[in-house]
Order: sequence, then C-alpha cells, then structure tokens
Amino acid sequence: MSLLSAARAALRVYAAGAAVIVAQLLRRCLGGFVEPVFPPQPGRVAIVTGGTDGIGYATAKRLARLGMTVIIAGNNKARAHEAVKKIKEETLNDKVVFLYCNLASMGSIQQFVQAFKKKKLPLHVLVNNAGVMMVPQRKTVDGFEEHIGLNYLGHFLLTNLLLDTLKDSGRPGRTARVVTVSSATPLFCFCSSSYSPHGAYAQSKLALVLFSYHLQALLEAQGCPVTANVADPGVVNTDLYRHVFWGTRLVKKIFGGWFFKTPDEGAWTSVYAAVTPELEGVGGRYLYNEKETKSLKVTYDLKLQRQLWARSCSMTGILDVTQEVFSR
Repeated sequence: MSLLSAARAALRVYAAGAAVIVAQLLRRCLGGFVEPVFPPQPGRVAIVTGGTDGIGYATAKRLARLGMTVIIAGNNKARAHEAVKKIKEETLNDKVVFLYCNLASMGSIQQFVQAFKKKKLPLHVLVNNAGVMMVPQRKTVDGFEEHIGLNYLGHFLLTNLLLDTLKDSGRPGRTARVVTVSSATPLFCFCSSSYSPHGAYAQSKLALVLFSYHLQALLEAQGCPVTANVADPGVVNTDLYRHVFWGTRLVKKIFGGWFFKTPDEGAWTSVYAAVTPELEGVGGRYLYNEKETKSLKVTYDLKLQRQLWARSCSMTGILDVTQEVFSR
C-alpha cells in the first residue's frame, strides 16, 4: 500500500468514525440513549470473547444479569478473574466462569473449545466480540497479520469448532445464535504492498461481516436451528483507542462523555442480537442501535463471501462444505 493509499485508508476510517460520533451526539442531545429491556434467559449458556473489559465485559454482565451461564473467553487471567468476581457480585449470578483463550493462537482456540466441551454444557449464544484496533504491524503465533489473525480468523475458527454444539443446543422456535461484533469502518481492500493499521483493521471488520452472511446462508441451507447476525456497537469509550491518531485520543479524553457511547450502551446491540424475541429464527442481519440496517454494498457480494470463506478454511484447516451444501 503506497503512502497515499495508506493516508486515504486512514481518512476513510476517521471519516466514518466521525459521522457515527456526530449521529451519537445528536441522539444524546435529542433525548439520549434509552436502555432497552430484555427478557430473562434462565437455562441458557453464552460464550463472550474479550469479556474482561469494555464492550465484552458489559455484554457478559448483561447476559449474566438475565440469568445466563456466561463463559468469558480471554487471554488476561488476572483481569478475567477480577471481571468474573465483579460480575458475580453485581448480578448475583454465580454461573460466570473464565476459560483462557488467546484468539491470536489457533492452538489456544482449540484448547479452549476442548475445555468448554469437557463441561458438557449446551451453547445457545456465541458473542464474537474480542479484537484489536490499529495496532503496530505484528503477527499472530501462526504468522498472520494481527488484525486479520485475531479479529477475524480467530473468530472464524472458534465459531466453526463450536458449530456442532450450537446446532445441538438450538431448536425450532428457540434457535442458538452467533453474534459477531463489527464496526462502521470496513473498507473494500484485501491486498497491500505495505502495512497500514487503518486498512488492516478495516479489512478485518469487513471480513467479519462477509463471514457472518455466508455462515447464515450455510446454516439456512442445512436447516440448522442456529442464526448468525452482525452487531455494530457504534463508537464506544473503551481502551481500544490507544493506538489511534493523537487527535482522536484527545477528543475522546475531553468529549468522550458526550460523543462516545459508554461500554454499557455499546453492548446493547450485542445483547439485543443475542436474546431479543424479535430476531428468533432471523439471521444474516446487520444491527445498529438495536435495529436492522444495511451494511456496505460489497458485503452482500455472494462470490466474495464464498471466496473469503474458502480462503479462511484453507488458512485455518477447516473443511469447506460450501460446494457440498449448496449443491444439494
């Protein structure tokens, strides 16, 4: 990616973020964010990746408050144990546990899935929430660029390894759900000759949307009682911004209370996708502010969805069943 292309990628990311921030500010000034009411979820089990802080922590806490058994998947043991303790205290729900999972390592993901399956629990909700944003160029344990490797391929592998449990746990009229957290900043750009943190982050978020839509198509074709949707939290006041442009960090520090959503507000769309009766049996949707909206036009490109899925299967060692499923 040339210097000019990298600059364009950065401008597009910040422009998209700025547009969301303005919309959030207007909403707050015109009446604010009204906390939605969700139905209780006794007996249901959820996994939340990145559930130790930020949006993930708020999501895990809300699901626990609804009565769910919540498995927090994360790679910071000290922070995770503190998060579990706080959630138990605040929700009076003792069915909150931590299992180690480093999404930047395929081996760790496989070990996490094995540990979860040993518990002999059903799985009704998988929230693919964890991620990094605009980090310096570096690679995962398996040699992938970190945004693609952790944000996207880690969740691609995790979801596929848990699909059998999700399918066994869902039923008609009470489907299991995969909720994947993306953002408003994806760019249509998969190839580059040099590194751009903005472009890499945007690519990973675009890939998550394409993946979710193709997953939903496969599930429908197989007649599985599982749905897959995308949740866009908006621009949220979390620690993910430590690598962004200094001006953005300054705006966040000074005006974050007005311009940015709180982590609790950012989690509402994920929780909505996970539990609302309005989405029973409904998948392949892009959700923002607890409502269905349209994602970028390119995300509905079926050929691109299938190409990405095939390449992801090859990169993670997953069997690609696309041709078999759609030829039936």
